[in-house]
Amino acid sequence: MFKNYLILFFLVLTSCSEDLSQKAKDFSKEKIIIDSHIDTPFQIWRQKNNTGSSDDITKNTSYHFDYPRAIEGGLNLPFFAIFIPARTETEGTSFNLAVELIGMMNEIIKDNPEKFTFINDPSDIKVLEENKNLVGIAYGIENGAPIEGKLENIKYFADLGVNYITLAHAKSNHISDSSYDENKRWKDGLSPFGFEVVKEMNKQGVMIDISHVSDKAFMKVLEISEAPVLATHSSLRHFTPGWERNVSDEMLIALAKNNGVIQICFGSDFVADRKSNPDMKVTVKNVVDNIDHVKNLVGIDHVGLGSDFDGEVPLPEDIDDVSKFPNLIEELLLRGYTEDEIDKILNGNILRVWKAVRAFAKK
Repeated sequence: MFKNYLILFFLVLTSCSEDLSQKAKDFSKEKIIIDSHIDTPFQIWRQKNNTGSSDDITKNTSYHFDYPRAIEGGLNLPFFAIFIPARTETEGTSFNLAVELIGMMNEIIKDNPEKFTFINDPSDIKVLEENKNLVGIAYGIENGAPIEGKLENIKYFADLGVNYITLAHAKSNHISDSSYDENKRWKDGLSPFGFEVVKEMNKQGVMIDISHVSDKAFMKVLEISEAPVLATHSSLRHFTPGWERNVSDEMLIALAKNNGVIQICFGSDFVADRKSNPDMKVTVKNVVDNIDHVKNLVGIDHVGLGSDFDGEVPLPEDIDDVSKFPNLIEELLLRGYTEDEIDKILNGNILRVWKAVRAFAKK
């Protein structure tokens, strides 16, 4: 009799798991999924430079992103990072590289109108709701180096469709100190020009990305920005003690007061303390642990997804490319997240920030 109960219990559990798995897949097809940080453009550019050709992202590739897997996973809108290496600031090549990368991606979109469409405004997303076979592509610049000390370059890039700029990357630059750089150049985290950059980005309707910046710069931006701010690909220091690249609880609370959003990075080293536990197996559960912590500390309105696909390795095996968003949705369902909460994580929160930044610029 006891054995029969065990079999029945196992069958019920299996049925429930299958139901949630199917529900997650259905959600991924029905909902708009926005990933605020994918680094594929630089991977294409680097591969082409190194070998003379690159993978075709309309087909299956060696990258974390391509069109077939985006459709499989339900990814509707990646923000493609126009990644600019820190060395280009001293080389004087930042501006030209950013323009080249944007031009390269524009050609890919132009040549594949049945697969990709350019998204430059939150209102453009209607076309993605109407045609689930289209993948939208929006741009953000990772590293403010291409501004090259000229405020007018912010408008220049905004006019090219750049919707956010990450102020710094691996090294402190002429705008902001970097969390990765021990050489903190600026008293307030931002240079005097950096203060002007924040104001001009508000004026031009360009979202300010405070991933990668130092703690001082992070807090200073929140102090002076009149529009909401986002961290496009960061996770929580709560799970990685002492690591400045991730966001502390104090910083997260300040970001929420600004009405901003943190977009959780999926990198294994971001979502779990692998430094202290190098043999630990990191999974999508660790990614959702970070989402849980944001929800519990500051509320569901301040968290979204910024995978860092094609930029960060290693990644958890069950969320290591764009086909696997259903695994994340399933874990959210398992933990009791409501459909409304999942909508906010997948798209609602970043859309709110994006719309608010645009609305402020129109004042």
